Amino acid sequence: MFTPAKALFLDAPQRKRLEHLADSGKTPQKIALRARIVLRAGEGRANYAIAKDLGVSRPTVLLWRQRFVERGVSGILKDAPRPGRRKTIDAEIVQRVVEATMHTTPPGETHWSVRSMARAQGLSRMTVQRIWKQHGLQPHRVENFKFSNDKRFVEKVRDVVGLYLDPPEHALVLSVDEKSQIQALDRTQPLLPLRPGIPARQTHDYKRHGTTTLFAALNMLDGKVIGQCLPRHRGKEFVKFLKKIDAETPAGLDLHLIVDNYSTHKSPPVKRWLARHRRFHLHFIPTSSSWLNMVERWFGQITQKRIRRGTFKSVPQLIAAIMDYLEHHNLDPKPFVWTKDADMILAKINRCKEALGTGH
Repeated sequence: MFTPAKALFLDAPQRKRLEHLADSGKTPQKIALRARIVLRAGEGRANYAIAKDLGVSRPTVLLWRQRFVERGVSGILKDAPRPGRRKTIDAEIVQRVVEATMHTTPPGETHWSVRSMARAQGLSRMTVQRIWKQHGLQPHRVENFKFSNDKRFVEKVRDVVGLYLDPPEHALVLSVDEKSQIQALDRTQPLLPLRPGIPARQTHDYKRHGTTTLFAALNMLDGKVIGQCLPRHRGKEFVKFLKKIDAETPAGLDLHLIVDNYSTHKSPPVKRWLARHRRFHLHFIPTSSSWLNMVERWFGQITQKRIRRGTFKSVPQLIAAIMDYLEHHNLDPKPFVWTKDADMILAKINRCKEALGTGH
C-alpha cells in the first residue's frame, strides 16, 4: 500500500508556465509530459494515479517530482548530464591516421577501408570512422576529371562565359547540342508499381526498338527549348535543325549558338548554310569541356524525368514522349543561371593543375 505523496507547492507563475508547456503545440513531447506530471502532483493526486493516467511508470513520476522540487521549472526542461565523459582521441593518433590515409595505401590495394586502417593502426573501426568524419576524408570515393588540351582553351572559355554573363544586345544566346542514340527500350515485363517501403521496379532485360537523336537549343534568356527529333546526326540533320531555330526565333535578332566541337557542327553543308544566314554566329566550347554547354543540364533533366524509366514499344512512341516533355517544359520554363566568371574558372583549373604537380 503506497502512502499518498504530499501535493507539490506551485506558485502562480510556476503553474502558468507549466500549463503553457503542457498545452503548447510547439513544446517537445517529453517536456509536455513532465509538465503534466508536475501539474497533477500540484493538485495532490497520488503518484500511482498520475502514472496510470499518463501511461508512465511510478518511478518516472517520482523522478520529475524530485527534479521540480530541486530546480523548479528549469529542472524539467533539460535532462540531467549523463555519467562519464566523451572519449577523446590523442592528437598524435589523429595525425597518424590522417597522414596514413592521405599518403599511403594498404599492401596490394588501391585505398584504405575503415577496417583495414583500424587493423593497421591498432584502433577500433569506430575510432577511425570518427577521425575520417572529422577531417572530411572519404578514401572509398573517387571522382573523374579531365583537362582540356585545347590550345585556345582560355580564349574559348572567356568567349562562352562572356555570352552567359553579359549577352550582346539585340541578340539571343542559345546553348545547342544533340543527344544521340536515345534508345526506345521496351521492358519484357510490366513495371511493378511503387508501394510503401518498396520502390517501383522494372525488369533488367529489355527489347530494343530503334533509336532517335534529339537536337535541342536552350534559350539562355527564358529557359525555353527548341527541340527536334531526327533519325541521325549528320551535317544534313544539323542544317535542318538550324532552319527550325531560324523559323522559331524573332527575325530581327542575331543568334549566338554555343556548340561543341563535334564534326557535324563544322561540316561543309553547315558552313555553306551559315554563310547564307549571317545572323547565326557559332561559338565553340573547348574540347573535353561539355560542362560549359548549359543545354547538357537540360539533357540531364529529360533523361532523369522522362527517358530513363520510360517504356517505349517503338521509336515514334519515344519521340512522342520526348516532345510531350518538351511541350510541358516550355509552359513553365526555368532558365539556368551561370554564376562563375572566366577568371574564377581559370583560377580553379590552375589550382587543380598545381595539385597534380605535387603528386598527391
